[in-house]
Amino acid sequence: MRYFGLFILLVSFTLVLQFKLNIAQATFNYKSCTGDNYTANSIYESNLKLLLSSLSSFNTRPNNTRFYNATAGSSPDRVYGQFQCRGDVTFDVCNSCVTIASQEIELRECPNKKETIIWYWECMLRYSNRSFSSIMQLNPTFRRLNSGSVTDPDRVAVGDLPRLFFNKIGGRVMKPSCQFRYEMYQIYNSKVDEPIAPPRVSPPFTRGQKKPSSKVLIITIPIVIGVLFLSSTTIYFCCRKKMKYAIDEDVNEINDVQSLQFNIKTVRDATDNFSDANKLGEGGFGSVYKGSLSDGQDVAVKRLSKNSAQGVCEFKNEVLLLAKLHHKNLVRLFGFCLEGDEKLLIYEFVPNSSLDQFIFDPIRRTYLDWQRRYTIIGGIARGLVYLHEDSRLRIIHRDLKAANILLDAEMNPKVADFGMARLFLLDQTQANTKKIVGTFGYMAPEYVRQGRFSQKSDVFSFGVLVLEIITGRKSNQSVNVDDILLSYVWRHWEKGTALEVLEPVLREQYSRTEVIRCIHIGLLCVQADVAVRPTMASVVLMLSNYSVSLSLPSPPAFYFRRESNIAPREDEANSAGSSQLIAPYGSANRSTCHSINEVSITELHPR
Repeated sequence: MRYFGLFILLVSFTLVLQFKLNIAQATFNYKSCTGDNYTANSIYESNLKLLLSSLSSFNTRPNNTRFYNATAGSSPDRVYGQFQCRGDVTFDVCNSCVTIASQEIELRECPNKKETIIWYWECMLRYSNRSFSSIMQLNPTFRRLNSGSVTDPDRVAVGDLPRLFFNKIGGRVMKPSCQFRYEMYQIYNSKVDEPIAPPRVSPPFTRGQKKPSSKVLIITIPIVIGVLFLSSTTIYFCCRKKMKYAIDEDVNEINDVQSLQFNIKTVRDATDNFSDANKLGEGGFGSVYKGSLSDGQDVAVKRLSKNSAQGVCEFKNEVLLLAKLHHKNLVRLFGFCLEGDEKLLIYEFVPNSSLDQFIFDPIRRTYLDWQRRYTIIGGIARGLVYLHEDSRLRIIHRDLKAANILLDAEMNPKVADFGMARLFLLDQTQANTKKIVGTFGYMAPEYVRQGRFSQKSDVFSFGVLVLEIITGRKSNQSVNVDDILLSYVWRHWEKGTALEVLEPVLREQYSRTEVIRCIHIGLLCVQADVAVRPTMASVVLMLSNYSVSLSLPSPPAFYFRRESNIAPREDEANSAGSSQLIAPYGSANRSTCHSINEVSITELHPR
């Protein structure tokens, strides 16, 4: 029975492999991504998904055609689509090619574009926000374009060949309405699917004709049932074995974490029973104490308060994440303690406290010259690259701020506090949440408004942090619109006076090139459009390689400007001047006036 089950699996694998080989018959040639961008989660995107589903699900065989037009939605968000297959390809190859094209055209080849054409050697698929049915279109052209004044696209394609491929033994021209190719070898299939003949009508049954043999049914049905039963049994035991391996892996992971567990007596002895003399700081999560283990190792103990927002789930999350992370710019976890009501995290002791204790302190800010600040910026960037790309996991921090950057004895930065971090799958790019957590002033606009977060959310927080390090100003301190950090920096950047935002204690000795470049990078990171923000890997490259050119930034997210040509309302008659607050760039409705407090959608407390 075991060998028969193995035989069934082998046959199934062969059939699946054959199916995949058939599906993979699509040779990519060229793509054209034109038109405007559509907004994610918009009506147009929904209509596009319906259209591509309709195109890919259309079965060419029973319809005896290799061409299909479709539309989805209504104006102004209607989407027009079409596919064409070569006349010499089989119906199955045509269907497979269209299926692949439908998947690739939106996800990988031309994301967020309203008008796209993708050419494979076997088929062509296109969609647009305007109707193109029965319209000859010569643009764009794969290779070059020579439209002339002809009216037949075939003539255009053929006419292009002598000019484009002179003295060449092969070539092709591909246009939206046709394509042409020549080679020194056969490039078409000599055998194609024949049109499906209409079903034959069976003659009426008459006496004297033999009915189907009951012996055949008696033999066939048990065989089919037996094969299905054996296949199901084999699959069940394989899945059960796989599940056992997964459980064993989870147990090993738990054992690895449990090996880091401290008992409460050890922690109490190390901190002198959580003495106030050993307290390093306090926040919304609880308190941090300095401790000394029996071997002389200094540690920092994070003691979560009983009413802390970080519950057992977040606590275990931080333990599981930090236990697997090892980088010089990330704080190192020594262990944890979870006994009774106590939830404790034991970290390496970082003697110089957190970054905010330096850049916002009128005395200690003088300890950080420009070279140290520049080194801190680079170290934070490398730590985030490790989280986003280089570690075995893909982690979004979600609460990057100056208070969560610790400084060691050499003032090297270490990213800390992973209680709000989220783990991404290898192919995952973004996620949604209904619970907005973090610190006002550091959160990206798409996270504040829609609960969407990604690596680019951390990039936004990093950009705010860079501007804080350069200016010595807090991003969330001022209630005066003109003094909001992002608006303040952008106005000076726009006027060409960017160096005036530099922290006054740094103006005697600094690198002009490095300061300008860091301000430029900071502004790129805080762009309202997620797609425009660089990745952290790109940021590290920008900081280390000055030959890398930087794109021009647009006004940052949450940027407020004042316009003097707008008449004030009656209830604003007592306000200063005749200026009016204009909605920030990147907001959903720029014609509506907002106050600064409306940026946040929930009450947030720094942790």
